[in-house]
Amino acid sequence: MYALMALLFVVGYLCIALEHPLKIDKAASAILTAVVCWTVLVLGADSILPALQGSEGHGVSGELRHHLGEISEILFFLLGAMTIVELIDAHEGFKVITDRIRTSKRVHLLWMIGFITFFLSAALDNLTTTIVMVSLLRKLISEQQERWFYAGIVVIAANAGGAWSPIGDVTTTMLWIGSQITASGIITQLFIPSLVCLLVPLIFLSFTMKGEFVRPELVESEEERRDPTTPFERNLVFVLGIAALLFVPVFKTVTHLPPYMGILFGLGVLWVVTEVLHRGKNDEDKHPLSVVGVLRKVDTTSVLFFLGILLAVSSLATAGHLTQVATALKESLGNVYAINIAIGLLSSVVDNVPLVAGAMKMYPLVSPEALAVVAVGEDSAWLSNFVVNGTFWEMLAYCAGTGGSCLIIGSAAGVAAMGMEKINFIWYLKKITLLAFMGYIAGAATYIGLATLA
Repeated sequence: MYALMALLFVVGYLCIALEHPLKIDKAASAILTAVVCWTVLVLGADSILPALQGSEGHGVSGELRHHLGEISEILFFLLGAMTIVELIDAHEGFKVITDRIRTSKRVHLLWMIGFITFFLSAALDNLTTTIVMVSLLRKLISEQQERWFYAGIVVIAANAGGAWSPIGDVTTTMLWIGSQITASGIITQLFIPSLVCLLVPLIFLSFTMKGEFVRPELVESEEERRDPTTPFERNLVFVLGIAALLFVPVFKTVTHLPPYMGILFGLGVLWVVTEVLHRGKNDEDKHPLSVVGVLRKVDTTSVLFFLGILLAVSSLATAGHLTQVATALKESLGNVYAINIAIGLLSSVVDNVPLVAGAMKMYPLVSPEALAVVAVGEDSAWLSNFVVNGTFWEMLAYCAGTGGSCLIIGSAAGVAAMGMEKINFIWYLKKITLLAFMGYIAGAATYIGLATLA
């Protein structure tokens, strides 16, 4: 049963990767994989997880509820963020930014998109930033393949920007909440490696990209003449929408409630404001600008895909597959740098959240008192990597955050971009993976170099 679960996950993963040749939607493959993996787990629980059968929470069912609770927080956050972004888009709020991007040169846009995404991701998070930036690209670029390419750069930049901020990526936030890292420590130690992770692909592309891109205005001039909102309405919804997204980390810090509560609060405020703003209009004009109308435009298929892939991975985490991987990494590699680089690359295949959670359990946080007890020697040198702001935790935050860019389903940002733009897995593998890998390795080398010199 244990081996069968891993085999079923691999088969499901291949179906997701080969979505277009098979002509089966990736959401269907992900959901089916999740249900089958959990079914095998519960049927073989006596042999796979005997300890769970007598535990509180009714064994496997209790574990499923636990994982579903964590996944639901991500899904509600995703739904709230996507609805806010779609509401801004319906009011043409992104014209505030797109009207100020006047360049038509591909290289100039590349650098602008890269840096806007990088810093916005640190202030918001990589998932929300990706949703915002992909929506922005729709207003800037008309050709689909061209837009896919820039969306790939957005994924790289969003993950790089999220890695050096305690609220920029869910895995960094996990380490921050778990006290493995501090906010000041992660910012000072990872900013330069994360910046290098972005700069390497941008510099490489600057020598290969040429020409100009076609803006949608040139193709859809008649559509642009129809303005559904006034400048006041457009600017108000844009400011309130961005403020709602920026308010999420503040809300979490003040209330200690999960981020999805903050995004739902922002959505509720926007809902009330837009209802009041358009209450004097007829139903035909009001409906497309309301939250009710916008919800029909939100891509629920990508949300279901996210649900399926996270549930499937959580079944492997429950069965102990990920813990075995962590143990194998320690025994075969030994070096914390090599372990983290391997975890980062592995996070491009499976979700980085359970990987980091597994690493946090596999390699416990070492207190200064415990370290002082250990005699000077090999054990002391190894354990010193696992103190607060230790080398292992800092590099884990970088690698788990940026390594997922190597495959489009390796990060929340990639999954969001894939769902919104229907990006082909194989296309991303051919066009973006090498760029992401170059940046990932360059940033990791930068961190190792800086850590060695310190």
